[in-house]
Amino acid sequence: MGLSGFLLALAVACGIWAVAAAVLITIALDKRGVRTPFPFIRAFIFRNLRRYREMTLGETGKVGPLFYSYVVPLNAALLLVLAALVARALRL
Repeated sequence: MGLSGFLLALAVACGIWAVAAAVLITIALDKRGVRTPFPFIRAFIFRNLRRYREMTLGETGKVGPLFYSYVVPLNAALLLVLAALVARALRL
């Protein structure tokens, strides 16, 4: 496995982390009274992300950690895939 394969594996790990964070955000919102039907978690992720951010900001004055636990790995996965494509093009 070359560098591009390693970077793609890291990107997949980041994607799994983001999915886990999305589920945890949905659970946290369910505890606060905002229901999301399980089959529609993917359809409502941006709505849930916005609501989670607003609710935690209103409760504590800070954005909750699950917000960044979703946003950061998703952006990292994007950058890792781009780096893997560059590494594959350069045959690294």
